Amino acid sequence: MLEFLWLIPALPFAGSLVLAFAGRRLSRGGIAAFGVGSVGLSCITAFAVAAGFIGQAPPGHFYVQRLWAWLSVGGFTPEISLYLDALSLVMMLVVTFVGFLIHLYSSEFMIEEEGYGRFFAYMNLFVGSMLTLVLADNLLLLYLGWEGVGLCSYLLIGFWYKDPANGLAARKAFVVTRVGDTAMSIGLFLLFTNLGTLQIQELMRLATERWAVGSGLAVAAAALLLGGALGKSAQLPLQTWLPDAMAGPSPVSALIHAATMVTAGVYLIARTHVIFSLAPVVQEAVAVIGALTLLLAGFSALTQTDIKRVLAYSTISQIGYMFLALGVGAWSAAIFHFMTHAFFKALLFLGAGIVINALHDEHNMFKMGGLRSQVPVTFWTFLVGASSLSALPFVTAGFYSKDLILFETWASPAGSRWLWAAGLLGAFLTSLYTFRMVFVTFYGDAKMQVSRKPGAIMTVPVVILAVLSVLAGFLELPSSLGNVRIITSFLGSALPSETVSPGAAGAGTALMIVASAVSLAGIFAAYLLFFKKNLAADRLAGFVPGRMLHRLWFSGWGFDWLYDLLFVRPFFWFARSNKDDFSDLVYLGMIWLTGRFNNMLSVSQNGKVRFYAAGIAFGAVVVIAIAVFL
Repeated sequence: MLEFLWLIPALPFAGSLVLAFAGRRLSRGGIAAFGVGSVGLSCITAFAVAAGFIGQAPPGHFYVQRLWAWLSVGGFTPEISLYLDALSLVMMLVVTFVGFLIHLYSSEFMIEEEGYGRFFAYMNLFVGSMLTLVLADNLLLLYLGWEGVGLCSYLLIGFWYKDPANGLAARKAFVVTRVGDTAMSIGLFLLFTNLGTLQIQELMRLATERWAVGSGLAVAAAALLLGGALGKSAQLPLQTWLPDAMAGPSPVSALIHAATMVTAGVYLIARTHVIFSLAPVVQEAVAVIGALTLLLAGFSALTQTDIKRVLAYSTISQIGYMFLALGVGAWSAAIFHFMTHAFFKALLFLGAGIVINALHDEHNMFKMGGLRSQVPVTFWTFLVGASSLSALPFVTAGFYSKDLILFETWASPAGSRWLWAAGLLGAFLTSLYTFRMVFVTFYGDAKMQVSRKPGAIMTVPVVILAVLSVLAGFLELPSSLGNVRIITSFLGSALPSETVSPGAAGAGTALMIVASAVSLAGIFAAYLLFFKKNLAADRLAGFVPGRMLHRLWFSGWGFDWLYDLLFVRPFFWFARSNKDDFSDLVYLGMIWLTGRFNNMLSVSQNGKVRFYAAGIAFGAVVVIAIAVFL
């Protein structure tokens, strides 16, 4: 079955092409059939390929499929070539399976929208690009997929382009992530000029042979790759685009900005882990950035009123946990949390979409309330997703993946008590803002009545994701709860094994109890503040420091204001000041000269017929004279 690997990205690309060129001639049912069906077939093929890979592992536990030579320039001959190992297989399965569920949900959610075919053409193009990214055998092909998902993100965030605010959000996402993409492209040039290849596995081997740990080239390459990862994964200081990206439809938020694209940076670092291991200072920076991001985003999520913006800041925070894991060398833990996060965060975004759709496109949680009896299936599935996000102990997937990250942060030689404390505080904030969202949205008095309930096509995906948000956690259990290591063992052929400091292994049970208590404390605090209507939060917000903090957190810590002050305004000022620069004089001169010729010629158009006849006669004489004498 491995020979069918190429079909996995090819099918969504084919669906996108059909919808782009024939979408207007298809019915909505036909559009859904191509849009959903192509991703569904890709998902089936992915599971068949995975079964073949696991059932009879190829030599070396990897499989390379070379399709054709891309180009050949001066000895540089990159190929269109796919690489399948344990890491890319996990990513491939999550992208295709979650992507299929979201496409299925979208077929009903977007049914009344103008541009139905255009929507699925963009979504299919995104899935194909993401699969190209995770299956690429070389960094140039990976970069092609990287730019493809960036383009699709722009198109889908601005899908409702008639609203200028949506277009602005799309441009912001494109420009901010472009900063990271530029750093990454420079990193690729550096790697090629120094190692002579962009083929990923060969690159890792040569880097190990030629670069010493801590060498300047290794640090520079890792830092540049990290820049690209920060942009795509919305980590400090390039996190500002993701909250505004909620301007896109809810299925877009579920697919691109929760389950797949924003984790591309996590995949990039894991895929090139050898380079980061050769640059300890950069790998430490990955952990610190992750810890800071998860805290800053957690505080911002506490103050949001838009249900999708709460989830957006939550996504930034949870990816911060993945970066924290990568930074301390807990490679498998990061990918495990990526998988569980894809399930419960896609579930939460789809549930939020149902709520918004049912309440006349209302996003403000504080205008909702009392929805648990009006949309019961959505409430229970949303509660499961919220519990997994909050790491409800022992029964949710989010608990096991987050607990593994916290344990590795404590026990790893590259970890520290401070990083562990930041992760623990982040766990408290996560439980607090998540159940604030649950209590405000689904409990209390109903402020609006549901006008539209979801059908089976929207309900089935959220139920499946709810089940996975519980069961996926049991693929990796700590030693005190059965010592199941399915994920770690499987990824061991592609990623280094986690190392534990001497004497730290025995602290696992105690750390798990502490993490469990902190998560439960956050839920209990949300219960007191937002279910029991405790006025302590309102009183705190009434003080001047409380109001200032609320304003700071609500604005995302003022990063947009800062970037506007440092970059946007100076750029506009320079553009206005430089609008008549030297290069413009050439074009202004051409305009002036054209105007003068126009004035000269217009004199001849005086309306006198005898003047015109004389001009024709004179012209004829000149032409005849030229013909005779020349």
